[in-house]
Amino acid sequence: MSLIRVTLADGPVEVPRGTTPREILASLDRDAQANAVAARVTGEQIVGGEQVIDLDRPLDADVELEFLTFDDEAGREVYRHSAAHVLAQAVKRLFPEARLAIGPPIEEGFYYDFDVARPFTPEDLEAIEGEMQAIIKADYPIHREAVEPEAARHLFRDLNEQYKLEILDELPPDEPVSLYRQGEFVDLCRGPHLPSTGRLRAVKLLHAAGAYWRGDERNPMLQRIYGTAFESRADLDAYLKRLEEARRRDHRRLGRDLDLYSIHDEVGPGLVLWHPNGGIIRHLAEDFARQEHLRRGYGLVYSPHIANRRLWEISGHWDWYKENMYTPIDIDGVEYLLKPMNCPFHMMIYRSRPRSYKELPLRWAEWGTVYRYERSGVLHGLLRVRAFTQDDAHIFCREDQVEEVIQETVDFARDIIEAFGFHDYHVRLSLRDPETPEKYVGSDAIWERAEPALAGALDRMSLEYTPARGEANFYGPKIDILIRDALGREWQGPTIQLDFNLPERFDLTYKGPDNRDHRPVMIHRALFGSMERFFGLLIEHHGGAFPVWLAPVQARVIPIGERHLDYARAVADRVRAAGYRVEVDERDEKVGYKIRQAQLEKVPYMLVVGDREQQDQTVALRHRAEGDLGPWPLAEILARLAEDLRLRR
Repeated sequence: MSLIRVTLADGPVEVPRGTTPREILASLDRDAQANAVAARVTGEQIVGGEQVIDLDRPLDADVELEFLTFDDEAGREVYRHSAAHVLAQAVKRLFPEARLAIGPPIEEGFYYDFDVARPFTPEDLEAIEGEMQAIIKADYPIHREAVEPEAARHLFRDLNEQYKLEILDELPPDEPVSLYRQGEFVDLCRGPHLPSTGRLRAVKLLHAAGAYWRGDERNPMLQRIYGTAFESRADLDAYLKRLEEARRRDHRRLGRDLDLYSIHDEVGPGLVLWHPNGGIIRHLAEDFARQEHLRRGYGLVYSPHIANRRLWEISGHWDWYKENMYTPIDIDGVEYLLKPMNCPFHMMIYRSRPRSYKELPLRWAEWGTVYRYERSGVLHGLLRVRAFTQDDAHIFCREDQVEEVIQETVDFARDIIEAFGFHDYHVRLSLRDPETPEKYVGSDAIWERAEPALAGALDRMSLEYTPARGEANFYGPKIDILIRDALGREWQGPTIQLDFNLPERFDLTYKGPDNRDHRPVMIHRALFGSMERFFGLLIEHHGGAFPVWLAPVQARVIPIGERHLDYARAVADRVRAAGYRVEVDERDEKVGYKIRQAQLEKVPYMLVVGDREQQDQTVALRHRAEGDLGPWPLAEILARLAEDLRLRR
């Protein structure tokens, strides 16, 4: 019997070829045996260098072996992927006519798509979850089988699983595929999975929703069931509590309740209408950012919403980004396109006259609305839309200026997000994948200059960052600042992208001190990213209780009775004259109702006035978070408002 060498964390062991990770695990301590959910193998004979496998997958070559637990990201994916299969098995038991689509793990959970005659109801989900518990209790072993594609087709044809057949048709015809079985259930799946269904400990179904097959509205509408799974009930309960808080902060609900924005089918999916309350917040955010840009030496530019197709051919978007662009518009026999980006216009501004090295760096910013095709299945409130306004800027500089400019830009980005209350963030450096050069434009030499330039800037700033191979744009590497909100969720924040390629494609030059032409480097940069997406993040981070400087209404004057209206209006006039946004609640309602309404509308300050306040020329001050603060002279309230705005709190 031949032996293979398996290297563990505490050293190598020799085992018979065909030994499984679970058999090796049996020789380790009990905690390791109880907590392992899968294994990661690394070795020269492993496709891609490393692979996550089932604990029962035989080893047939020398490898490094690492056991994964739920604490590892890859381990959580295995755990939740197995929960998705248990969900599918339960649905097939209760709804035998259901056809299976796909069921992947996702961040903090899993889902499975089904083709069924009617949408799932809450009562259905309750029954399905009960059946899942029975499957978990039965502790069915989960077995992997490698089969030829034709055998898999025969199986799923007999089972009338048309979506599995469609997936099989897209796989290489001469490579074996894998099936996973548990009890009577079988699924087409790459895996890996838990050793058995009983390894699942805490599972919860969350909700059901419609989802087009492959996210394409031209395909059938399926029913998607979302769920989550954890190692302990306590962790699941904590997650459900966070989820409830997330629902309370959902920007779609708050957008409606606070009258901030709306989206209408009559206008078009993914097209946002900003209401006055949302519009003032956007105006204040943009105005603040514009002033900061001007203070840092940026020029403001504007560009049209459409351009000749030739422009997008020069930029490379027509070749590399066509699937996200809208159908051309015929104007006098010439094709024009809605712009998906602002950068080609800024290239043309640069080209409008000769440039000298003495002018560089040039910094130009534009709040430009762009249009990108997104499938309707992925549209999501303000976070995924089809038309959005970017706070776009492009910096043209010499190559020897790149690191300094990048450092300045990263500092600017941090100043901006902190002004809006985001202090928890980290940096990702997105690089190309050298194994797939066909996904990128430009020579290796250009990329080998661009990537170290960004890394060098971050190193000189002593900023920790995570390299992300394969996450670069098609034209260059980038720095992404990822923001964590009040619930610890991660969002895409500012992005800074280095581009050696577009200046080449547009033949941009400047005269150097040697009086010869040189090629500038361009930096793409967006701090908000898009105003729509940033506004959605802002709503959820603050739960709709915007900082005073951004609140649509900063103070509401609440008269106790009709006889106090004149004094209430006089108070409002003084607050308004001092430069603050104020309104008077003149409705014929009880004062308690008015206060509750102001609380629901997240108004920072409520100025209640009655007989005593009118006589003493004061107001009874209430704060949305601090409650009743007692009687205050109006001058002191104005001073507090001024301090709130100065500190942007």
